Amino acid sequence: MDPEMATGTTRTNQRIKQTGWAVIGLVIVSLLGLEIGYLRWETKMAPVDRQEIADLYAQIHPADGYALPISYGNVGPQLIESGAISYDAFASIYQNSGTPLSSEQIEILRHGSDEKIVINSQNAHFLLNFFWAVGLANRNPILTQGAMVQPGNGKVADFASTGGWTLGTRPVTELYASLDLIPLTAQQQKRVEEVSAGIYRPCCNNPTIFPDCNHGMAMLGVLELMASQGAGVDEMFEAAKYINAYWFPQQTLETAIYLAQHQNLSFAETDPRLVVSREFSSASGAGRVRGELQSEGLLPQAPGQGGSCAT
Repeated sequence: MDPEMATGTTRTNQRIKQTGWAVIGLVIVSLLGLEIGYLRWETKMAPVDRQEIADLYAQIHPADGYALPISYGNVGPQLIESGAISYDAFASIYQNSGTPLSSEQIEILRHGSDEKIVINSQNAHFLLNFFWAVGLANRNPILTQGAMVQPGNGKVADFASTGGWTLGTRPVTELYASLDLIPLTAQQQKRVEEVSAGIYRPCCNNPTIFPDCNHGMAMLGVLELMASQGAGVDEMFEAAKYINAYWFPQQTLETAIYLAQHQNLSFAETDPRLVVSREFSSASGAGRVRGELQSEGLLPQAPGQGGSCAT
């Protein structure tokens, strides 16, 4: 055989052997990767027991509630005086449900209150309706110049947050952005717009800056009051994290489980911007979280329910 041909043949055989060992190596690495991935999945996706659920629920619903750094002031009486809230219609909602307004809530509505606002499981629905009226009636550029009045979005009275408000004494078209309840400085308005653009709710895919449902409108009212009383951006995001947790207990519990299982994060320590983001708190985000937990057998039921866009 020609020496050059022999040398070429030898080199070819060496390449074949090297390629063969490389393929075998890749197969081994792939199998090991699958095994390691499976073991990690096994570790992360271990069933969540009742105690873990209880601990997570205690994180999203603190035993003493969540204290906001604001007070009601005289907003309640102004809402009633202006016709944004009919006291009788408002009170009947709770009377008919078997949970009549407390003496403290009556005081808030009729006379106002300098007490700090604390949201908990007992008053979450009251605060939802109260701040729904605040957000709806307060005159703010978000309502007068924003998405609610943009061409193509329909008439202002056609949204769940407007047409769904039936607890006033005047037509919603008259109440909408009609009161100077919470005047804001330019800097305060800037904070409200920044935060409201980053807060989503599981009942739809719009941020608070497009408050087309009751939760969005109520959250807007909370942010306006917080800004007017000196709250900063971080405080407002943190408050939204817990307010959403009381208004959407099931979806927030699912988020807490997902964060613990997939990212090794506790709800209490997780950046509120992430919790209330489109990724987790929008309808599509919450649906994604639920779908993954469901496929992994990690879908518990929260003790309370919420999330209905109705009074």
